[in-house]
Amino acid sequence: MTSLAIKLQPGASADRIDGWDTDPSGRAVLKVRVRARPIEGQANEALVKFLAHALDLPKSAVVLARGSQSRLKMVEIAGLDDAALRARIDAR
Repeated sequence: MTSLAIKLQPGASADRIDGWDTDPSGRAVLKVRVRARPIEGQANEALVKFLAHALDLPKSAVVLARGSQSRLKMVEIAGLDDAALRARIDAR
């Protein structure tokens, strides 16, 4: 299982990956936008669905591990190692 740090922007005009950024602690984070609003977990659910689709994985392979109430989130991804995950993201 691989961990992926996400910086989520809800309420965007389209679901998309905006590339890599660095958080204040120097950790690499993936910037992701989703159309869903942050109401009753809708943005979190949209993030999980979007990442599963973008990475060509079943939805069950993507789990929100931390940050349900924050823009900075930690997602656990099953079925890919770090190198394969980064390659799939960078290929988009």
